[in-house]
Amino acid sequence: MTGAYDDPAARVAALDIWSGRVEPRPVEGGITNTNFLVEDAGRRFFVRVGADIPVHGVMRFNELAAARAAEAAGISPAVVHAQPGVLVTRFVEGRTLGEADLRDPAMLARAVPLVRRCHRELAQHLRGPVLMFWVFHILRHYAAELREAGSARVGQLPGLLARGARLERAVGPIEVVFGHNDLLPANFIDSGDRLWLIDWDYAGFNSPFFDLGGLASNGQLGPEEEERLLALYLERPPSEADLRALAAMKAASLLRESLWSMVSEVRSAIDFDFASYTEENLARFERAWAAFEPFEQN
Repeated sequence: MTGAYDDPAARVAALDIWSGRVEPRPVEGGITNTNFLVEDAGRRFFVRVGADIPVHGVMRFNELAAARAAEAAGISPAVVHAQPGVLVTRFVEGRTLGEADLRDPAMLARAVPLVRRCHRELAQHLRGPVLMFWVFHILRHYAAELREAGSARVGQLPGLLARGARLERAVGPIEVVFGHNDLLPANFIDSGDRLWLIDWDYAGFNSPFFDLGGLASNGQLGPEEEERLLALYLERPPSEADLRALAAMKAASLLRESLWSMVSEVRSAIDFDFASYTEENLARFERAWAAFEPFEQN
């Protein structure tokens, strides 16, 4: 796009789906998209503007397929319009969750069944080609990107990748489900009577334990809360193997977030303190690794 469409808001305002003139209002949050709230003829819409980001595996055809499947499964709001680089959905009135919400047993008891529905139902509604999200492939890909870019963090990679390989061995054979793969608290919206799950940038086939590990990590759950998380998801007391898989995927999710941020340090033009974000996630990875190691020794 050129000219007026260099401005994402102008691009949104120019969509031919509106009944008249609209004034897109920016919505904060998200690093890979520019988001807007649009009011048109008494209805409210959420508009995401963003191109493919191959370095991070974000492909908009895949996001759209997942969003439409999530709508059909009753998990996400309706897709109203889509075209290259633009996705328009119904706006959900409600509040996004925070970390503390996921540590609330009552909220966790609402969020986990929604994740299980994602894993059990979305694949039934998918159409066309979609991606797989395998965190250990992504770690190796990010390491190659960092070496190619001459990152100052290249010296850290051998040790991190060696630990990633140990985590992959610990996970072992997997059940394959269609996962969300980015379970930040803010991707849950509480509309009062129900929860919604949004933002399908990283959706793809995966082990269910990656989403569970991400949920545990992003909510900063403690050991007892993690056992509750697994019991809610599995609908039975978790086994030692379940706890090991969760610990491994929790650590892997934080290692992936750390390398994602390292790559963003050298590849992203966004004004964001990726260096500090990298250090924060590396510190969290070290804590998760320390929690995982006892399982590896058993």
